[in-house]
Parts: sequence; structure tokens; C-alpha cells
Amino acid sequence: MAETYSPPLQVVGYVATRRGDQDRGPQVRMRADEAAVRLLTDGELVRVEGPRRQEFAVLRVDDELPRGAVVVRDVAGVAPSEVVRVRKVDTELPPRTVG
Repeated sequence: MAETYSPPLQVVGYVATRRGDQDRGPQVRMRADEAAVRLLTDGELVRVEGPRRQEFAVLRVDDELPRGAVVVRDVAGVAPSEVVRVRKVDTELPPRTVG
């Protein structure tokens, strides 16, 4: 399996939602130029790889963030000041066969 280019990013903010909040669910925000390096677009499903686990999240572009930074919402296994990688979800791979 080929690895995609994904420079590390620092978590500068974490948003935790509560039941009943209008906007909920895993989300990662990053600058448009950071997303372009990773061939990602706004609204795309991405994989967030943290120090303890990997989670899927929806990408939102936010050019007000500093370069090399992300803000995550409801992503388990990451905390502010940690380093994460955000990668494209590869849906083009054929299913694995056992046997």
C-alpha cells in the first residue's frame, strides 16, 4: 500500500460537543494550502492519525488558522498541542481477499 504525502500538523484547538448541539461529529479544520498539499477538498472524508488511534472526520477549510495547524472537533485520541497527520481516505483499493 502506497503512503500519501502528509506532513505533520499540530492540534491548536479541540472542540467537544454535547448531545443536542446542532453541529456535532468528527471534523478537522485546516488551511486551504495545507489541504491542497494533501490533495484534499472541503467536505471530504479524511483519516486523522493521532498518537493513540486513527479516526475518520470531515474536512473543513479554514484559512484563519496558522500554517501547520489544525482544529479538531469530536475526534477521539487527540488533544491540543499533539501532532497528527491528516490523510486522504483511499476508496480506490480493491477489497482484500482471504485465502
